[in-house]
Amino acid sequence: MSVADSVTELLGPVIETLGVELIDVEWVGSSLRVVVDEGEGISTDRLTAVNRLISPILDQHDPVPGRYTLEVSSPGVERKLTRPLHYTRAIGEDVVVKLEPGNEPRRIKGRLISFDPENELLAVDAVELDGVDLASPETREIPLADIAKARTVFSWGPTPKQGGKPGSKKAAAKKAAAKNAAANNAPANNDVDVAPAVKKSKAKQHPELDEPPISQTTNQSSKRSEASRHE
Repeated sequence: MSVADSVTELLGPVIETLGVELIDVEWVGSSLRVVVDEGEGISTDRLTAVNRLISPILDQHDPVPGRYTLEVSSPGVERKLTRPLHYTRAIGEDVVVKLEPGNEPRRIKGRLISFDPENELLAVDAVELDGVDLASPETREIPLADIAKARTVFSWGPTPKQGGKPGSKKAAAKKAAAKNAAANNAPANNDVDVAPAVKKSKAKQHPELDEPPISQTTNQSSKRSEASRHE
């Protein structure tokens, strides 16, 4: 059993006692990432509660070899789909599905419209196949066994058009100020500037889905020396 599977089996039932769902466990290098969620999104306080709950359990059972960093976080606006429950939760969302070699097409992008857990079969209204846009959506049924990778896709909307040459806004503002000053018989202010547009971060747009990791600390069990681990 892999480290991720061992941690999932160990922590899943425990995390559920808080009314929180264990979404995924990732073991990469020396980092253990535990992804959790609840309802319409999980708060920082709830992430902290999960961290405090699972840390001593990981210390006691020691399912992770050597030293490691524990990170407890929310799924974010785009998330991997690795289990049947993930597909059920993602119905109605845009997804990208990459199939195992031997399947054609290999990459399907579209709206996940259904998932049959009994037959492990999902249906996607595809709008793009292998990077080529379709004239109209095509429904594709995909067996779960044929999927190599899958994730949700969040669309931030169309990219705003560029507004002419650099400095054009500033020049326009000065021109407007001069025109208003002349109309009011007042001296023009040639130092008028335009405040740069503030781009909202993803976290501000979706705070409940894109919380920062709550823990980046070395797990207590990792502080033991190699000698003590073999006593």
